[in-house]
Amino acid sequence: MERLIQERLVVGPLQCNCVILGCPATREAVVIDPGDEGKKIVERLKRANLTVKYLLHTHAHFDHIGGTKEVKADTNGTVCLHKADDFIYKMLPIQGAMFGMRRFGMAPAVEKFVEDEEILAFGEHKIQVIHTPGHSPGGVCYKLLTDDEAVYTGDTLFNMSIGRTDLWGGDSDLLLKSIRERLFVLEDEITIHPGHGPSSQIGIEKHENPFLI
Repeated sequence: MERLIQERLVVGPLQCNCVILGCPATREAVVIDPGDEGKKIVERLKRANLTVKYLLHTHAHFDHIGGTKEVKADTNGTVCLHKADDFIYKMLPIQGAMFGMRRFGMAPAVEKFVEDEEILAFGEHKIQVIHTPGHSPGGVCYKLLTDDEAVYTGDTLFNMSIGRTDLWGGDSDLLLKSIRERLFVLEDEITIHPGHGPSSQIGIEKHENPFLI
């Protein structure tokens, strides 16, 4: 099996890490958190000759969904989100306005509500949903099950930090519980790719993250 195509694009004023994962054999792909700059994401997909199967969201804050409409219109990928974040997703224009950005219209309708431990296939590769509420009620991480295992943690767990919990439905105790019981049970060597900033490893965060030791 050829190695997975993996590309990270840093998009929007809050520097969201949008990730493209593509199967080299079938050219089928997923896009994780198309947060802004939809044209930039679409151009990268076209350059790699990839067809989008799923638009996967780790949660529904505006900086992770702001480019979804544009990418959906061009690729027709299935829009995916955990149902517990649907009310936040529908507030995209309000969210943007609260942060001084009034350019966001309504996001396209969610077409698939992902569930905890559900496995999604794209081409010859698979990714698993891990529900990690706390940053938001429907926050999830996505664990790559093929190639080098990795977890795309959104705003649940960062390199030496954790997600904020002062927005809609945030819960600091639940966030810490999610990290400890859903992420820190994974192998120490597994790489984490957060929604903002640099990557890390489960073991490093377990033993050195100041919010968790």
